[in-house]
Amino acid sequence: MTVTEQRTLVEIAPAVSAPSDVDDHPVVFDVKDLDVYYGAFRAVRDIELDVRRNQITAFIGPSGCGKSTVLRCFNRMNDLIETARVEGSIEYHGIDLYDPAINPVEVRRRIGMVFQKPNPFPKSIYDNVAFGPRVAGMKVDLDEVVERSLRRAALWDEVKDRLKSSAMGLSGGQQQRLCIARALAVDPEVILMDEPCSALDPIATGRIEDLMEEIKSEYTIVIVTHNMQQAARVSDRCAFFTTEVNETSDTRTGILVELDRTEKIFSNPSDQRTENYVTGRFG
Repeated sequence: MTVTEQRTLVEIAPAVSAPSDVDDHPVVFDVKDLDVYYGAFRAVRDIELDVRRNQITAFIGPSGCGKSTVLRCFNRMNDLIETARVEGSIEYHGIDLYDPAINPVEVRRRIGMVFQKPNPFPKSIYDNVAFGPRVAGMKVDLDEVVERSLRRAALWDEVKDRLKSSAMGLSGGQQQRLCIARALAVDPEVILMDEPCSALDPIATGRIEDLMEEIKSEYTIVIVTHNMQQAARVSDRCAFFTTEVNETSDTRTGILVELDRTEKIFSNPSDQRTENYVTGRFG
């Protein structure tokens, strides 16, 4: 891959207005025949799905079915696990994310991530948001970036008078919105969220869900959640994963059962396993 081709990873996602129909949105990620191994153990197999621009795609399914493993493939976070191995194809706007010429640091700038537990740095609120642009060497007005990111994360009005105070003094819900602001500060296209509300109370959860709805016109969002009501409320499309058990070794491998519009997944799924799960008869 040439230097010019490498640069397309940064420039490939121009801003466009979102189509009105769920199925008309352009494909951002195209996943084919994805297998992920940890050493000799195959954690997920034969995953095929797509993620579309300016939508919220939810991954649902029982614990251990590979939802987070697949999510981490989208920004190459599994590269940081020594025993992890990714096989198959993940294309981001037609570019192979796992091509040796692709810089994983640049991938993670374009494809941000918010984790299950809020993880603010032990720095000021301001420095948390400014951290990414500083490390990336972005030539920007940091004051402007911090304010814009905090506004997008619906946090500015709550913290504007204490930007130099420690982020550790914020509530759990505020810390999670700060982590979202920190992800937005480096101007990503995609935000991955791995159970972002599991440690939050219902009020804070509602604010995060409202925030996702507000920002999906600017960003593509993929969320892992165990909360069926949350998936039904916020997502446009929903992927149901489950596990298959190897009776010889008693190991469990994650598989994708189906991906469809959220309303269809919850009202008329194509697979009986999906219906059993969303109606509470399984998992």
